Amino acid sequence: MRILQISSARTYGGGERHVVDLCRGLQRRGHEVFAALRPTSVWQHRLSFLPTSNIFQVSIRNSFGVLSAMRIAEFARDNQIDLIHAHVARDYIPASIACMAAPNAKFVITRHVLFPLKPFNKYALKNVERAIGVSEAVGEELRRVFPSHKVAVIANGIDVKAPPEDEAEQFRKEFREAHGIPEDTFVVGTLGELKELKGQRDLVLAAPQVANAFPASRFVIVGQDHSMDKRFRRDLKRLVSVFGLDDRFLWLDWLEDTRQFYAAIDLFVSPSHTESFGLAILEAMAHGKAVVATDTEGARQLVVDKSQLVEVSDPVALAEKIAAMIKDPDRMKSLGDEARKRAAERFSFDRMIDETESLYREILGERAEKAHVME
Repeated sequence: MRILQISSARTYGGGERHVVDLCRGLQRRGHEVFAALRPTSVWQHRLSFLPTSNIFQVSIRNSFGVLSAMRIAEFARDNQIDLIHAHVARDYIPASIACMAAPNAKFVITRHVLFPLKPFNKYALKNVERAIGVSEAVGEELRRVFPSHKVAVIANGIDVKAPPEDEAEQFRKEFREAHGIPEDTFVVGTLGELKELKGQRDLVLAAPQVANAFPASRFVIVGQDHSMDKRFRRDLKRLVSVFGLDDRFLWLDWLEDTRQFYAAIDLFVSPSHTESFGLAILEAMAHGKAVVATDTEGARQLVVDKSQLVEVSDPVALAEKIAAMIKDPDRMKSLGDEARKRAAERFSFDRMIDETESLYREILGERAEKAHVME
């Protein structure tokens, strides 16, 4: 198959990681993979495994980019693309138009967030073959717009294998030494873009209660503030200073390799206000870490033991749950072991690629059947 993945996202997050993983997995299966990205994308280098000629730059500034659509259509015709797969809402209509102008290409979208699509998409995207949701909750939202037979749910999977125990211990030691964290310190970690919806403020508000009960505890917050003024990051750090906890917090903008981070922390916390899936939670699980998470749709799908979940926007409950974990290391280890097993069995990278590849074949098979009937 010859597949064009489209994402106009400028910055790198969970949805973009999914696109990169999908491209890599499909290429490994022997498919010819292409990618259409915006010229200002900061994550194009992550697709360096694709031939340079397979990466196409196109500016999609809004959902009615007809000129962009025509450029995509021309690229699709020139490269005999079988299937165009769009991942960002503003890309859906241009991709739909491109498939009308390049009729040999079938049209697929993936929805990575829970926010509902506008009702007009029911008509604007009538030529979509399948709308994929990354979780059952997202699938339910898609069924409000598209016929049920056009909606598929393919849960995210991650291309992550936890390092062997001795290597993980070395990673843990190196990370803690590099950042001045004593070995006997309990470390709470979170990872995600710094913004209100990701709930980092609630974790900061929970920190004084945890720090008072466990003076040796520390917090590691990994993530970038992609806003123009970086105000949210400044507000978070100012709040930490007000609490007198500057020496308890470590702030890291980004980690290209997260293995040391996951090895170094003792507990992963996801304080999000909304989460369609939760790739960071899944990655923590794959590394055998116990998780405390807010009760979002994504966390509910991933975490088996619902006692690990707390209400959204409740810092007091979050602090109490973290404290309960610190008090019970045996339970935390058991939860971590169970999490690693669940991540491997239910949310593997190969399973995600298998299901996506199977869906593509089904769509293209339907096209072949229709063509045969017309003959």
